[in-house]
Amino acid sequence: MSDKFDQLIIKALLEDARQSVSAIAEQVNLSRSAVSERLKRLEQSGEIRGYQVLLGPKTKAGVAAYFDIQHNSARCADVIPALKSIPEIKRCQGVSGETDLIVFVEADTVARLHQIREQLDAHPAIVRIKTHIVLSEWITSDERP
Repeated sequence: MSDKFDQLIIKALLEDARQSVSAIAEQVNLSRSAVSERLKRLEQSGEIRGYQVLLGPKTKAGVAAYFDIQHNSARCADVIPALKSIPEIKRCQGVSGETDLIVFVEADTVARLHQIREQLDAHPAIVRIKTHIVLSEWITSDERP
């Protein structure tokens, strides 16, 4: 369970994940070793799952899309291994309503996106896929306070 110092460390990382442990320690009023230990614990517990580079629109290549997937399996977890086997699938979330899963895909080309869709469509438990191609990106999590 994280405390106020962990939350301050996470807040600092959300502002700039590339800043040094020393800079974070100064911001949260802890020693460098204490921050290092807390970061290690937050990573091991899965509260911090990783660090990433988010490219701007001019740097991004390819095509992104969301798939709304409906399946007839008793559990969403039964379909997940098929999704995990496709490296272009970046996120998958179970949702309420008519759609069972929303899957975010980044592919190099529209042709590759189509191949991924066809591969998923061939899965025996998947009964419907609706594709939404991303045309513009207005808000990303790295822009939020």
